Amino acid sequence: MGEIAAVYAAGLLQGLALVTFPAASAVLTSPTGYGLSNAAYGAMFAPQTVMAVAAALLGARLGRRWGQKRILLVGLAANLSSMALLVGSQFVMGTHAVAFALLLGATAFMGIGFGLTVPAINLIAASLFPRRVDVAVLALNALLGLGTALAPILVAVFVGLGAWWGLPLAVGVLLLALIVWSLFLPVAAGSAGAEAPVARSRLFWLFTAFALCYGVVETLNGNWAILYMKGVLRAGASLAALTLTLFWAAATTGRLLFAAIERWLPARRTFELLPFVIAIAFVMTALVPASAPGLGTAAFGLAGLGCSALLPLTISLGRGAASPGVLIACYQLGYGIAAFGVGPLHERAGVGLRALFGGAAAVALVLAALSIAIRRSAHQKGPRRRPIPTRIVSPRAMTTQAT
Repeated sequence: MGEIAAVYAAGLLQGLALVTFPAASAVLTSPTGYGLSNAAYGAMFAPQTVMAVAAALLGARLGRRWGQKRILLVGLAANLSSMALLVGSQFVMGTHAVAFALLLGATAFMGIGFGLTVPAINLIAASLFPRRVDVAVLALNALLGLGTALAPILVAVFVGLGAWWGLPLAVGVLLLALIVWSLFLPVAAGSAGAEAPVARSRLFWLFTAFALCYGVVETLNGNWAILYMKGVLRAGASLAALTLTLFWAAATTGRLLFAAIERWLPARRTFELLPFVIAIAFVMTALVPASAPGLGTAAFGLAGLGCSALLPLTISLGRGAASPGVLIACYQLGYGIAAFGVGPLHERAGVGLRALFGGAAAVALVLAALSIAIRRSAHQKGPRRRPIPTRIVSPRAMTTQAT
């Protein structure tokens, strides 16, 4: 039972650690905090994107060489290093260059941790319950989603106590305890095995394009929600934090909902429907008046519902057309585009956040068009093609069951 608890605890802590940075965006951009501009805030996530892409592409090879337990330990150690650098940066907050360098290091380690930990815990969970893989992965994903939803609330609580860094400190302590505990546990996951080579067919390019565009729309909501609520809708800190929490909670709940109703709403239909939900949410967000920030919160919640099942379905439906590692790397590239690109567009090109969110509806419609093109291309392969098993496995952070 010890190894089971360790793996599922790792999922919860990974969710908390991952969203700690965007959850603390108000502190990072506040003149009384780090004083980062929107452009600098976006640039802070560039190392995370680069390292996460590299880890996603190299993780399977490293897993075959080292074993999944060692991969998990390295990923947890990288997350711990990230939290340590984030906490340490607040002691040099007055020295902008030094503080920013520490933040860049923190996001780089977060990229490594995310890229190694998420595939490892999925593989280990599946190997621990070989006869109930779906249930095992579902429970793991629910915990990771819970972590992403709790992070904004906990940051708000610690900000109210005058110690915003309390969350990364607490997460770091828990990660250290988990690493020490895991060293003495017989975590024995089956080897990942080599990914079968795939031809770069039309479906390959459609799925990779879908993963990239999805990374853009999810990250625009996940990383910029608090700044949009505070800067555009004049919401208070509590409501802004609640908005980000609602986005991730809706993403987690939506994943459970669509899995429960898959008998009546097939996964492929969900795959085509949800991009339209995201497009509607973006339009609503752009049209909400500053006098009604509560409507903005509702719009972000709708966006979370729209995002909920798309990435897991991309991985599941795309098997046989593109490897999970490639799809995850494309998703991370989309993440980087939205995390890094919004700041320069807003500050240097003078594009307002309302216009950016409204324009993002076009990206969501591109997702809708790609989903339809994927269905048609798959259908053209003929009825003899063996169906690809579909599993809705998680929002954002749960990127794959096997990389």
